[in-house]
Amino acid sequence: MKVLVAEDDPTIRQLIVMFLSRRGIACTAVDNGRRAVEEWEGSDYDIILMDLQMPVMDGLNATHLIREKETGRGGHTMIIALTAYAMAADRQKCLEAGMDDYLSKPIDFDRLLFLVHHPSPNSPPT
Repeated sequence: MKVLVAEDDPTIRQLIVMFLSRRGIACTAVDNGRRAVEEWEGSDYDIILMDLQMPVMDGLNATHLIREKETGRGGHTMIIALTAYAMAADRQKCLEAGMDDYLSKPIDFDRLLFLVHHPSPNSPPT
C-alpha cells in the first residue's frame, strides 16, 4: 500500500507519516495541493490523505483536478479529507468535491487506520 499525505502543518504531517510507516505503509508527504497533484501524477498511490486548507492550492481544488485527470487516464485513487471542520455540511462538501471519505482533526488514529484498510462505500470500484 502506498499513501500520499498532503498536509501543510509539519507536525501533523510527520505524525501521520510516522504512524502509518510504523505499520508498514509506505508514505510520501507534501505540503500543498499543487504538490499533491504533481506527486499523484508521477506515481501510483492507493490513498491520498488530503488536508482541506493548504497554501498554493487547497484540498478541494486539488481533489477536483485529480478527478478530472482520472477521467482521462482511468482509475480511481481514494482521497480522504483531513480537516478541522467537523460539521455534517463540511463532510458533504468534501464528498461533493470528489473525496471518498472524511476525517476530522484532531485525528483519530484508529479511525485513520480503519479507513486506510477499508475502502469507503463512496468509492467507485477500480
